[in-house]
Amino acid sequence: MAEASSSTSPSAAAQDDKPVQPAGTYSLEQLKEHNTRESLWMLLHDKVYDITAFMDEHPGGDEVLVEEAGRDATEAFEDVGHSDEAREMLPKMLLGDFYGEKKTKTKKAVSSTGGSTSSSGFPIWVVPVALVAAFLAWRVFLA
Repeated sequence: MAEASSSTSPSAAAQDDKPVQPAGTYSLEQLKEHNTRESLWMLLHDKVYDITAFMDEHPGGDEVLVEEAGRDATEAFEDVGHSDEAREMLPKMLLGDFYGEKKTKTKKAVSSTGGSTSSSGFPIWVVPVALVAAFLAWRVFLA
C-alpha cells in the first residue's frame, strides 16, 4: 500500500516543491545579484527598483545606496524620512513586484527587567535620571 501513495515521479515531486515565480516579479536571489554600482537594485515596500541611474543624483550620496543594494531597504528608506518628491521619483525606477520571503531582521535587545538597552548594553534610562539628579543637586547647592 505504501507504494500506491507515491505514484509521482521524482522529477514531478521536485517541481511541486518549488512554486512557480509569477512573471514580472523578482526573487531575493535575483535582487542580491544586483548589488554593485554598475547594477543596483533595491526592495522598497515589496517592490523592486533599479536605482543605478539615480546614484549620481542622490542627495545623500551613492554610498548609502550601495550599502542597501540588493536587499530590502524599506526600513532604511523610511527611517530617513524621504520627501514626497523623492517618493514621486520611484515609479520611474520600478522593475516589478517582489516574490518570495524576505529575511527577517532581529529585534532590538530588551533587558530582563523590560527596559530598553543601547547597542552597547548600557541602560538608556540612566541618562535622563542622571540629568534630573544633576539638576536637583545644582538647585540644592545654589539655594
